Amino acid sequence: MPYYLGFDTSNYTTSVSIYNSTLNEVTHKKKLLSVKKGGIGLKQSDAVFSHVKQLPQVVEELFFGFNQSINAVGCSSRPRDIEDSYMPCFLVGNMATRTLASINKIPFFEFSHQSGHIAAALYSSNQLKLIDREFIAFHFSGGTTECVLVKPDKQNIFNVKIIGDTLDLKCGQAVDRVGRMLGLDFPSGIQMDELSLKADKLFKVKPVFKENNCCISGLENKCKQLFDNKEKKENIARYCIDYICAVADKMAENCILSCGELPIVFSGGVMSNTIIRETLSKKYNCFFAKPEFSSDNAAGISILTWIKSESII
Repeated sequence: MPYYLGFDTSNYTTSVSIYNSTLNEVTHKKKLLSVKKGGIGLKQSDAVFSHVKQLPQVVEELFFGFNQSINAVGCSSRPRDIEDSYMPCFLVGNMATRTLASINKIPFFEFSHQSGHIAAALYSSNQLKLIDREFIAFHFSGGTTECVLVKPDKQNIFNVKIIGDTLDLKCGQAVDRVGRMLGLDFPSGIQMDELSLKADKLFKVKPVFKENNCCISGLENKCKQLFDNKEKKENIARYCIDYICAVADKMAENCILSCGELPIVFSGGVMSNTIIRETLSKKYNCFFAKPEFSSDNAAGISILTWIKSESII
């Protein structure tokens, strides 16, 4: 059976994955980077150090009991497929995969973290058939808030054109900042989801857009105002989620107007939220990555390694 190995060392998670192309099955292990209580992220130097400490353990867990040969190995080596896209934390996974490929005399491939997210979303929503077609992809996380048009590409698998972006905060940053304000742990997405479902009051939301790009900083300011006015945590969390949902809704509308009625794939940790998924699913021809494949993971990288190795596109 052919097996393909992928590494992703993002600013949030150490992740490794094996894709079995015969059975179309992913086996993956991941571990969040440790963030001090009250923190909302890591400096790149701290992220690199954490990956160096965690990666051997995560690899050992993945390969426990596995005794098959690996056909090819890949990694996320950059945030996006654009010039000068760089983040030091990806050097850790790149170093490991290049070393493995050299020792085992197997092919080695590099991809963007963004492409890995898109591939993982397609896989977990049973939409890998879209690999060689046009579609719209959303990625809402702590590092990205984008709506993109995706086309097939021989070199990078995906050719990605940004249709909608954020002009300030990322949606995931806003969730984590509001979560910290409410006394939640980092990352705060799951706890914010649970709180928002218990809300007993809704507030009117009107996201700010400049052309196709959104502004998120006002969300944090409004939540701070509600907090200072002693509003219940559940209701503040609900306002935060409703605002982000309205941002995604408006971006989707804009993208359909400019690109046509294409399939939409949502990914990123923010898109795991219950309210956002239910709201958007009722309105659009869309697919959602499963929560474990929506946050940072190496599953998409292992799948892209298979695609590139076997020249699927």
